[in-house]
Amino acid sequence: MQADSNAPADPACTGGLPGAALGGPVSHAVSRVARLHRMTAGRLLKGLGLYPGQEFLMMHLWDNGAVRQAELIKAMDLDPSTVTKMLQRLEQAGHVRRRPDPGDRRAVLVEATERSCALRAEVRDAWSGLEEHTLADLDAAERAELIRLLAKVEQNLCHQAGDCPGG
Repeated sequence: MQADSNAPADPACTGGLPGAALGGPVSHAVSRVARLHRMTAGRLLKGLGLYPGQEFLMMHLWDNGAVRQAELIKAMDLDPSTVTKMLQRLEQAGHVRRRPDPGDRRAVLVEATERSCALRAEVRDAWSGLEEHTLADLDAAERAELIRLLAKVEQNLCHQAGDCPGG
């Protein structure tokens, strides 16, 4: 039996863009890559006992020391309830500690624990592995060009959003 040539193609087999994305092939590609990158990172982080996004919170604490929870919420650019849930899980795992801010008892300071030091090295190793997996078939020049182009795309997007780092 022959396939009906007038029947719509199976979208899973065409490899083309969805009709609504025809005007934005780069945006579609960036979205697909970001989704796959996040999924791969999530698998690596799961092996460390972390949920996606928690590593960014920990990176902020490792680099900045104790910070007010409100400052952490702003730096993460997430809903306060999301950050609170992240902190609860990280606190239960022994990676962060929350305590009253001695300068303002209404505020809460969040800090990485000594126990999280081992996690820091594991996160660094996971991100190094993710980097190599992500860029496996790119030579040094292609990697540099990708970084340059992504920085330009990021600038375009942050200007559009009015949310550029440092301004």
